[in-house]
Formats: sequence, structure tokens, C-alpha cells
Amino acid sequence: MKNLYILRHAKSSWEQPGIADFDRALNHRGLVATPFMGELIARKEYLPDLIISSPAKRAMQTAVIVKESSGSNAELRFDERIYEASPQALRQVVSEVGEETNSAMIVGHNPGIEGFIKYLTDKSEPMPTAAFVSITLNIDRWSDLSADCGDLQEIIRPKEEMKAGA
Repeated sequence: MKNLYILRHAKSSWEQPGIADFDRALNHRGLVATPFMGELIARKEYLPDLIISSPAKRAMQTAVIVKESSGSNAELRFDERIYEASPQALRQVVSEVGEETNSAMIVGHNPGIEGFIKYLTDKSEPMPTAAFVSITLNIDRWSDLSADCGDLQEIIRPKEEMKAGA
């Protein structure tokens, strides 16, 4: 049994016309939601052994802030394949995680992560910015990752949680 956490990058800025999509940074809302999500992830004990993030600026910022605000000591890696990834590309990235790792987090982008959640759990779930999903994988080795091998445990959407006063 393995645990996979999937986090969509937080809200990014569109204020700089002409800036490449890859280089867009978090906006104020994203900078507020990200540490909130990190603290919530820690409270719910969803701390991964490994965090693998897209190297796009908004995803990198999200991964670093969540790692710091959750107090996680997870190893943080960046993988170019996560940027604009299809569900199959995300499956490949996760299937290469070392077997000594029991829980991993992917920090990425839509629509790929929504498709990846559907691939793993057969459930379609909207993933707004900074949304987090916990999935229990019914596998012993990451390399065994396949369709419908996961059970969706929880979805945390920051807007809903902030409204509820979590």
C-alpha cells in the first residue's frame, strides 16, 4: 500500500502580459492559500516522504511554501515532465518513485492532474487552484501503478476550507 498526494499549484498572476506561462508566479491569493494548505496538510497528517513538482514558477513556489508551512522534511525534486503533463506522463513520473518511499506528493497543473485522479480512482473531481487530494494506492511497488488502483480518501479545496474556518 502506497499513499499518493496530488496538489494543484496555487493561484497565479496574469498581471504581466507577455510573460511566458511557465514563468508566471503566484498572485496574492495564491500566496495566502498556499501556507494555509500546508498547515492543513500537516494537521491532517498527509506529510509525504517525497515531493515532486513541476518546475514552472507557480508550481515550484507552491511546493516550497507547502513544504515549509507544513514542517515537512520531505525530499523536494523538480521534474520537467510534470509541466503540461498528460495523465500517462504523470503515471510514468510516479511509477519511477523509489520503493523505499511510502508516500509521495505531485505538485502540478490542470487538466493533467484531474485526468490522473480519474485514471487512478475512476472518479472525476474538480481541482481548483491549491486543491489537494489524498489517494491510497492498492499497490506494493510504485512501478505497479495502474488504472483504478487507487481509493480517493479526501479532497481539500482551499476556498471551501477557508469558508468553513478550518
